[in-house]
Amino acid sequence: MLARLPNSLRNFEVSIAVAALALAAFSTHAYAGKKKNAAAPDTKKEGRLVFDINKLVWPNPPAVARIRFLDEFTGEKIDLSSKQPKAKPKQSWMDRLAGTKPQADQDIKIPFQLLRPFGIAVNSKGKIYVADQGVGAIFIFDPETHNVELIGNGRQARFGLIIGLAIDDNDRVFVSDDKFRQVSVFNAKHEQEAAFGADILARPGGIAIDTENRLLYVVDTESDVVDVFDADNFKLLRKIGTPGKKHTLTDPGTFSLPTNVAVDSEGEVYVTDTLNNRVEIFDADGKFVSMFGKSGDGPAYFARPKGIAVDADGHVWVVDAMQDKIKVFNRDGQLLICFGDHGGFPGQFQVAYGIAIDKFNRVLVSEQYRGRVQMFRYVTDAEAEQAKKEMAEKSAPPKTPMGGGAPAQAEVAAPK
Repeated sequence: MLARLPNSLRNFEVSIAVAALALAAFSTHAYAGKKKNAAAPDTKKEGRLVFDINKLVWPNPPAVARIRFLDEFTGEKIDLSSKQPKAKPKQSWMDRLAGTKPQADQDIKIPFQLLRPFGIAVNSKGKIYVADQGVGAIFIFDPETHNVELIGNGRQARFGLIIGLAIDDNDRVFVSDDKFRQVSVFNAKHEQEAAFGADILARPGGIAIDTENRLLYVVDTESDVVDVFDADNFKLLRKIGTPGKKHTLTDPGTFSLPTNVAVDSEGEVYVTDTLNNRVEIFDADGKFVSMFGKSGDGPAYFARPKGIAVDADGHVWVVDAMQDKIKVFNRDGQLLICFGDHGGFPGQFQVAYGIAIDKFNRVLVSEQYRGRVQMFRYVTDAEAEQAKKEMAEKSAPPKTPMGGGAPAQAEVAAPK
């Protein structure tokens, strides 16, 4: 069981109005292009105000920032500087009859872009894996260089409709496939080692792995259960939930169209019970512990929760797909902060779905209509406490020197 969260958590409890103001302030400005090493924006250019997205945080200053926007990923780099042929050479009638493409067409490589990204996971080296149903591939992003690798259908794998992703401590990749009703397993070299579950799963969705207890949790959305497999031999160990009731159950410990699952550092399991608009918590043995959430359009309510993750401090992050918001709760279901809105700017979403939090406290969110993954940085409780102390020290007036004299006015520093 998780211990109760520390008193420092209260520093994380901010009003939803403040979080909304941060996004509203951003959305009134133009989107400045470069994210890294960008020059200071020209606020007078073309009569528009330009917002520096490197400073996009929640909540708004002067409060201590708890979430920072870092970057976004959309696919392979597009080289706009490359020279394209001025004109295509004419095809002979024999080439057209044979269906042969001109050499110019054969030489042009079209970069792969995210179309419908779902599950997200991060390996030990910090690379970001994204399951994309539209392309039929797992995109692998290097966040430092933005270089992209692919585990593609018809290349390293045979995919139908991939959706969930999980990576263990040996960098083995687990991906669920809705169409083939199975989970495929790839080693660290992206070679497929196994596929299992076709005789058990009806419609697999989100997945999560407990590396300590060697358990793989697979949400079977159609059957209203979470199947628990041995992560090494892939044998079914147990089921959480009651199958066969066609999404009609509402009792604690049962599901109605569950979609995603997460595991915390203590081995407890968190499931988004999507049609019931709630999150249910179970212990490592699959016994029901508690739940929170109910239907509504307010910040503390749910309207189709999907992705779920747990951060280093035990806070529960939930993607609300209908509201396009990311909501952060404590373990008792108290809303701590909420951010996001419908839109295409950084910090806004268009059908957000998956979420993952890695060991570097980076938060990754996939959205389907934009075909992108946004990356944020979670500022931990300890980091926030330190920032608060530094702000207090800098804002405190200096002591009056011996011999008198008025103290100089201290400058209030913005949070780092």
